[in-house]
Amino acid sequence: KPLGSLGLLEAAVEDAAALGQSAEVRFDTRAVLVLCADNGVVRQGVSQVDSTVTAVAARSIAAGRSSVGQMAALAHCDVITVDMGMQKPVSGAGLLERRIGAGTADITEGPAMTRAQAEQAVLTGAALVRTEQERGCTLLATGEMGIGNTTTSAAVACALLRQPARAMTGRGAGLSDAGLRRKRWAVDTALAVNRPDPADALDVLAKVGGFDLAGLCGVFLGGALYRVPVLMDGFISAVAALCALRLCPAAGAAVFASHVSAEPGHSAVLRALGKAPLIAAQMRLGEGTGAVAAMPLLDMALAVYRGTTFDVYGIPAYVPQEGAQ
Repeated sequence: KPLGSLGLLEAAVEDAAALGQSAEVRFDTRAVLVLCADNGVVRQGVSQVDSTVTAVAARSIAAGRSSVGQMAALAHCDVITVDMGMQKPVSGAGLLERRIGAGTADITEGPAMTRAQAEQAVLTGAALVRTEQERGCTLLATGEMGIGNTTTSAAVACALLRQPARAMTGRGAGLSDAGLRRKRWAVDTALAVNRPDPADALDVLAKVGGFDLAGLCGVFLGGALYRVPVLMDGFISAVAALCALRLCPAAGAAVFASHVSAEPGHSAVLRALGKAPLIAAQMRLGEGTGAVAAMPLLDMALAVYRGTTFDVYGIPAYVPQEGAQ
């Protein structure tokens, strides 16, 4: 085929080969890590529902009944549901317990967590990747479930990119105008109260982030360390990836953009990451659904990569031309 003719799909295969240091690219065994946690800022009315919904949704995800479970089944992808810190421990088949605490504190009143807790969450995320890599996983995706986590993600993005709340804060799961005003107030207030250091991503995570965000940051770092490509989901995952790159710029080699969501700050974060999305479907569901949706596209790219070459038909192979990309 003409060089570069599959565009971003072709680049994704090349990047996966570079990360794995092998031309034998495989995505045979894949999983989506869905990190679940509660956020104290919910009490400020920044979401349509309260924190009890996090646990209900986590049980549904673990049982395979949620949206990501339906999509993952078609994409031949395992769903790994992880309790990073919901308000109350949730028991049930398919739920990994990696609790850092019983939800974070209200970021409008003080830090979300201690720095030690942020470190623990990041290391926990990296350890999840190691476990998956050891069982033979060759492609990971990030997902999350946590009522209020678009608020914490907006606060982290604002701090790292030095932007006001109105630039990064969207309606999440369909907030009203009044709800959006409360959410933007919460982000601006959290930044003023906590004064996170933009030059220290761990400080930002500890002060205005969440256990899920910090864990996802660790997943991206783990992807680089253990050489496993990580498809990031939407705005929340992208913010976590930005934290990972601020901690270790080389981690960008493991970050693969799946889609650009309807959240207003997502495009800005993708630009900061230097990543181009495969899908622009205005998704905003979370759970890792956007990342899982990109997996069949990568399968198609691999099919071409492993397919017939021009020499079978006696056609000269394309070669790079001066001025061509």
